[in-house]
Amino acid sequence: MNTPSMIERHEKPPRTGFALFFAFPIFAWALYDAANTIFSSNIVTIFFPFYMTEVVGGNEELNQLASTFISYTNAVASFFLVLFSPLFGVWMDRTGKKMAYLLPFTLITIISTFLMGVAALYRLPGSLFGLPLSVALVLLFFMIAKFFYNSSLVFYDTTISDLGNPKEIPLISGWGVAIGYVGTLIGLLVYPLAKDHSALAFIPSALLFLLLSLPFFLSYKDKPSEEKKDAKIPWVKGYREILTTFREMRNYRGIFTFMLAYFFFNDAIATAIAMMAVYAKAVVHFSSSQFIFLYLVSTISSIVGSFLFGFIARKTGAKMAVVSVAVLLVVALAMATFAVSKAMFWVAGSLYGVAMGSMWVTSRTLIVELSPPEKRGEFFGLFAFSGKLSAIVGPALYGTVTLLLKDLGNVASRTALGSLMIMVFIGLVVMFFVRTNPSKAERHSTSV
Repeated sequence: MNTPSMIERHEKPPRTGFALFFAFPIFAWALYDAANTIFSSNIVTIFFPFYMTEVVGGNEELNQLASTFISYTNAVASFFLVLFSPLFGVWMDRTGKKMAYLLPFTLITIISTFLMGVAALYRLPGSLFGLPLSVALVLLFFMIAKFFYNSSLVFYDTTISDLGNPKEIPLISGWGVAIGYVGTLIGLLVYPLAKDHSALAFIPSALLFLLLSLPFFLSYKDKPSEEKKDAKIPWVKGYREILTTFREMRNYRGIFTFMLAYFFFNDAIATAIAMMAVYAKAVVHFSSSQFIFLYLVSTISSIVGSFLFGFIARKTGAKMAVVSVAVLLVVALAMATFAVSKAMFWVAGSLYGVAMGSMWVTSRTLIVELSPPEKRGEFFGLFAFSGKLSAIVGPALYGTVTLLLKDLGNVASRTALGSLMIMVFIGLVVMFFVRTNPSKAERHSTSV
């Protein structure tokens, strides 16, 4: 008969319900998820693509050109994320600092988003790279904002391990993503202001981001250990540590295999997020108000799915939960690719909403499950590296397809979206090789 270990006998029972979700540190953490989701939804998914179709689009061929600008801009931001996101994890592990980086990165994101609005609303004379100067500046500020937004998430995501025990983390993760999508609903409050001119959404979105971030900024404190407080991390040495981890890959086979699978999953998710608005309007002929309503419904689906998959991940294990979400993602992409009516796209959008939120809940939980505590920051940085590398490939692939096939009109966008299903299928195959049992090195590191 198995007897519980001393650790298990004395471990505090996991909190549930109100005591867990509305504990102030956890609720403030979740509010930050709502804050940064406003940027993801309002800027990346809705109003920046709307703005580009307003200033570049006009017919089927020009709409494909607008799609190319949007996808390539996202790809450029992701390229720089690939260069730096692994290093961020090393900084965390060596210094013990998270908020020290999260706060300035968030503020740069907010300021850049604000400047997108200033550049778009005050039409400047002249041109840059063949584009009107105002449009070129909006693209530049968008790339800066997206780079620092995604960089900040590397530091934010690791803070979850400070909020609860292993049995609480899946529920906290699901709660954070669910509240994050409530941020989407809050962000949509700016739509009446931007109904006739999408650029009017940029400045209020920046202010909402700032407002909802404040509770977390004021409540969370870095707790570096004594030996980490004075650690100095030369850039080259940081990359050397990453290379050392890669050389030890066999000791962390499960997490590296999952990162490869996540590369393909995120390829589909990140590209669909960036291109959803343009696709809905150009291919399925949604009006702006119809798309906003669809996005509202898919956001509610994300809230419900994120919350439920927190419980599913705890019940079935994070690996099986990730696989289930990926299958749901394939179904959603297939329906969107072959949608011949708005009704089909409504169903696709709702299913995609569930998959989008739940993938993040289950993936974040699996990373915590697979990574040893003393290297968790580094692995979250490498996790971001995997996601951002795919965020170059996906948008670049989508933009190249729409550019090469632009003479075919909407067939170009359908082909580009359909190619994302192949990525998810590859990720599903890789998931079968993910080992959730810790290796000897991992067991040793967690027992020290």
